[in-house]
This record gives sequence, C-alpha cells and structure tokens, in this order.
Amino acid sequence: MLIDYIKNSIKIVLISSGNFMEENKTNATSAKAKNKNIKLIAGIVIAIIIVSLAIMLNNNSQTVAAGENVSVYYTGTFPNGTVFNTNVGGTILNFTAGSNQLIPGFSDAVIGMKIGQNKTITLPPSEAYGYVNQSLIQDIPLNAFGSNAVSSLKVGMIVSTQTGIKGIVVGLNNTIATVNFNPPLAGKTLIFNIKLVAINKH
Repeated sequence: MLIDYIKNSIKIVLISSGNFMEENKTNATSAKAKNKNIKLIAGIVIAIIIVSLAIMLNNNSQTVAAGENVSVYYTGTFPNGTVFNTNVGGTILNFTAGSNQLIPGFSDAVIGMKIGQNKTITLPPSEAYGYVNQSLIQDIPLNAFGSNAVSSLKVGMIVSTQTGIKGIVVGLNNTIATVNFNPPLAGKTLIFNIKLVAINKH
C-alpha cells in the first residue's frame, strides 16, 4: 500500500511538472510574440519620427531664390520706433521675391531667407520710396478744385488728379493749394522686421 501510494505520488508530481513545463513554454512563446510586436511598433514609430524630422529639416533648409513666391509678416517702423505699417495679426503678404511688386529693398531682402526666419532691414530712401522730388510739389489754383471742393480743402487732405494721381495738401491760402504728389514715405529711412512664413512652390 505504501509503495502504491509513493508510486501514485511520483506520477502526480511528474504530471504536474510536465504541465508546468508546457505552461512555461506557452508563456515564453507569448512573451516572444509580444516582444516582437513591441519592437515592430517601436520601429514604425521611430521611422515616422525620422521621416518627420527629415521633412522638417528639408523645409527649414529651403532658402528663397529670386522669382519665388513667398509669404511674410512684417512690421515697418521709422528710426524713432514709430510703427507706420504692419500686417502682423492680419492678412499675410504674398509677393515674388526680387520683383518690382514691392519697394526694391524689401523685395530683395527675402532672398536667401529660410522659413521661420526673422530679419530686420534698414532701407535708405533709395531702396524704399525714393527721395523727395521737388518738381512733384506743386502750387495749384483753388479754382482747379471746383467751387464745391474749395470750402472743404484742408492741410493734410488727400486729393487726386483726373488721371488718378494722389497727393497730399501741404499748404493752403486764399488762392492756392500746395500739393505734394510724392509718395507719403518718400525721403524717409524705413526699418522693416520681416518673418518668412512660407515659400510657395507651384
């Protein structure tokens, strides 16, 4: 009886040990599969990051060439710090770099810039709106404005010729209005802070 009991006990232990080994084998296989999946997912994530970085670096490495269409934000100030114009917080400015769509100093300044780059430039009148042309400051008889307009003329008022040329009244007496037909910023040194937002490839 004792011998039979011992034999049965040995069988139980062996059977239990066998099941334990099978469970370990199954668990090991499952763990390997999980590790494989984790490695695969990790590889995919790393690949996505690398591709994203490559795209970002490529975009950041692009520089503006003459003739390319660009988008910028800008703020224009006088040397004393007074802001005379800005589109920050408003409509973005699109133009062709190096073209005559804008004043030359501004249009040329973006050439060589990278996306996201800020640049501050100081433009003398020759690179901005030019120097004041004295021949464009003219004395005009009041009767040339018409009887209805004479009573409303004031210094600082903007007037226009029949051909659409605009000027500003800079002097006024009983018979003559002095009108400056130069661009309002002619003769002034201008400072621009420019941020390149995009290079628009077509």
